[in-house]
Amino acid sequence: MPSSTTWGLLLLAGLCCLAPASLADGPQGDAVQDTGASQHDQEAASHKIAPNLADFAINFYSQVQLCNETNIFFSPVSVATAFAMLSLGAKGETHTQILEGLDFNLTERAEADIHKGFQNLLHTLNKPDNQLQLTTGNGLFINESAKLVGKFLEDAKKLYHSEAFSVNFRDSEAAKKQINDYVEKGTQGKIVDLVQELDEDTVFALVNYIFFKGKWEKPFEVDQTTERDFHVDAATTVKVPMMHRLGMFDLHYCDHMSSWVLLMDYVGNATAFFILPDEGKMRHMQCSFTPEILLNFLGKRSLRSADLYLPKLSISGTYDLKTILGQMGVTKVFSNGAELSGISEEVPLTLSKALHKAVLTIDERGTEASGATVLEAIPMSVPPTVEYNRPFLVIIYDRITKAPLFVGKVVNPSQK
Repeated sequence: MPSSTTWGLLLLAGLCCLAPASLADGPQGDAVQDTGASQHDQEAASHKIAPNLADFAINFYSQVQLCNETNIFFSPVSVATAFAMLSLGAKGETHTQILEGLDFNLTERAEADIHKGFQNLLHTLNKPDNQLQLTTGNGLFINESAKLVGKFLEDAKKLYHSEAFSVNFRDSEAAKKQINDYVEKGTQGKIVDLVQELDEDTVFALVNYIFFKGKWEKPFEVDQTTERDFHVDAATTVKVPMMHRLGMFDLHYCDHMSSWVLLMDYVGNATAFFILPDEGKMRHMQCSFTPEILLNFLGKRSLRSADLYLPKLSISGTYDLKTILGQMGVTKVFSNGAELSGISEEVPLTLSKALHKAVLTIDERGTEASGATVLEAIPMSVPPTVEYNRPFLVIIYDRITKAPLFVGKVVNPSQK
């Protein structure tokens, strides 16, 4: 192994898939060992980091949308999990930058509490009896000639469900296939060929994925879906399949954001928020949005009648985290001055590449086809027509852990 070997790749893969195909068996990851803590204590640990994850999601979104005029979709949980795990082996300023970049204040919160929060977050999300089809995983691909610090490997396995694999990075094609196969299997075929290039001097690669399939508690009827106009901007209109249902919805108009806010529950513990700003008010909505607004709607659930149109879509986002996190103050880990001796004491490590990809599919039913027809009593008054036919935000939130699983902005539903 050359003495100048660097850690050439960090891969992050996040996926949200709400598709009609039946769910195949997928990897659940190693369960976190039962420490004897009560479920309440475990939930409390993940609740402590939930506000940090929300702030990180907002900051990450703000950086992405500055130079992005099309669809946005990412998993703040996926990105934060991988970098929190990386921080286990970071030292000095590198360590501080990573955790502060994830919006943790190290003077207010003990680092042990941060890792415990992630441990219990992952434990909860990976419970096999969870009604949501949701799985997360972390894979460490270690060069067969490299010797990593034992404590890092032990902590990564215990706290972050990580699996370790021996890889011959000298055979870059075989190593690339091994990593891509891991991601493809973990995301049940939805993310393929994530790694396009792999440096033969790589020491190890860290891969994180999150896979999600959910079905609506109240599905749409397929025969009600029709093609309608979606106004991408003032000059661009596209035809998209628009789902439609006249019924009772948890739908509110928020004066503060000048936006409609729709809450739709999945079977299980997740809720999707769809935030539709008034025409010309996207910038205002983004500037006035706070997580507290959504939590307020969650705390005051109420139904109203509406004639709703929501686009059927499949979008994705791929991001260079070196650029985005660099703009958020995480720079040293990507430089020659990276302090990662807690991972390997043999060779100096640096993080040369960091990728994140997420995919979102929304359709009428979710994961399972259903013959049930939803019949609801509608008030005699004329319900408002709310049509998501212009750019809007979507946030998928886990009600048990209080974590934002996915965040997106739908600008053009016809673009993949």
